[in-house]
This record gives sequence, C-alpha cells and structure tokens, in this order.
Amino acid sequence: MEEKKEKRYRHEWKHEISYSDLLAIRARMSAVGVPDPHAVDGKYLIRSLYFDNGNDKALREKVDGVNMREKFRIRYYNLDPSIIHLEKKSKKNGLGTKYSANLTAEEAQKIVDGDTDWMLGSGRGLIEELYCKMKYQGMKPMTVVDYTREPFIFGPGNVRVTLDYDIRTGLLNTDFLNPDLVTVPAGDAPIILEVKWDAYLPDIIRDAVQLRDRRVGAFSKYAQCRIYG
Repeated sequence: MEEKKEKRYRHEWKHEISYSDLLAIRARMSAVGVPDPHAVDGKYLIRSLYFDNGNDKALREKVDGVNMREKFRIRYYNLDPSIIHLEKKSKKNGLGTKYSANLTAEEAQKIVDGDTDWMLGSGRGLIEELYCKMKYQGMKPMTVVDYTREPFIFGPGNVRVTLDYDIRTGLLNTDFLNPDLVTVPAGDAPIILEVKWDAYLPDIIRDAVQLRDRRVGAFSKYAQCRIYG
C-alpha cells in the first residue's frame, strides 16, 4: 500500500479570522485559485482521530511552542471510509512536513480497538513507527476532531489556501468510523485561514489573503478540541 512523504518542509501561516474575512477571502481565491478536485460544492468534511500519551505530550509541546515536535492522526473525508490515511505531521523551526500511509477501514478500526500486533509486520514504516510509539511511549487514540474545509490551489509555489470552520469535538470518544458519532462545537472556536507554500509565496496570493490587524498565529484544532478533557 502507498506510503509517501512530502518532499520538503513547507512554510505555513495560520490566522484566526472573522466570517466577513472568510467571505472576502473566498471571493478573492475563487478568482485566482483552483478548487480542490476532491471538494463537493467547494468544501468537504474532515474527520481526524488524534493520538497522544498519558502525559499529553503532543498537546503540551504544541501549547508550549516546542521547536521540534510531531503529531499522529488518522483522517478521512466526507465520512467515506474507502480512503483513510495515517499521517504524521512534523514541525521544525516553524516549517512543516507530512508523512502519510494508507489504511483500510478494518486496519483503522483495529488501531482504535487496541489490536496492534499486526502493525509491526505491515511493511509500512509509518504504521510500524506508530506501533512502537503506542507500545513504548503509551500513545493512544485520544479524541475525534471534525471540521469543514474550503480549499483552494495555486500552482506556482505549490500554494494551498484553506478556510476551516465549524470545528467540533468528539470529546473523549474515539469511535471515529461511526457515521453517527455525536460531536459538539469545540468551545468558541474561530474560523481558521491556513496558507501553505514551498519556496515562495506569489504576490497574487499574498494580496488575496491579506488582512488588516491579523497576526500569524499557531492555532491547533486538536488543542481546541481538548478543552473538555
């Protein structure tokens, strides 16, 4: 099964924005960008299951702004379990990269259920790495995170602009393949603008996402969804 890594560390901006900001950026990006071909009516639902250990290592490193950190999650889209990815996101000096491996629904459910012995012989390095960290660092599925994403693509610079909103938490429920799983709003979660690019950010995109009085932030959907425990 396919396993891949992003070729390089990528730049990333995050801004907490208002609904009026969203409307403005959506209009600008619709004029200059290309919608993600996987989106339906310009958007899709993302459901992720995040991992952490008993000491909340991933959460604490994010909150404390640790320079080199990583997090594991399992993710699928529009509640369609036919394509599921295990992902590891790594941060170094403010830049990010991502490793990814495909999972079947059966494999994902086994991980949720704690049936992990098969992972070590899976032949997929990322799954084997997660197995080792579950076994020796106590990592385990922690919480479900749902949100809606509107993505835009711009070829030069390999730019991806996303608008994320309606962030919801499964509390401590990890049954993320259950389409009837009840999630609730994750507190007063903002709308998040994310901009990712490789070596350079074209001026046309810089202008399209420009906002007054908005600072680059480090908002974490996982951290926001842990406010209940």
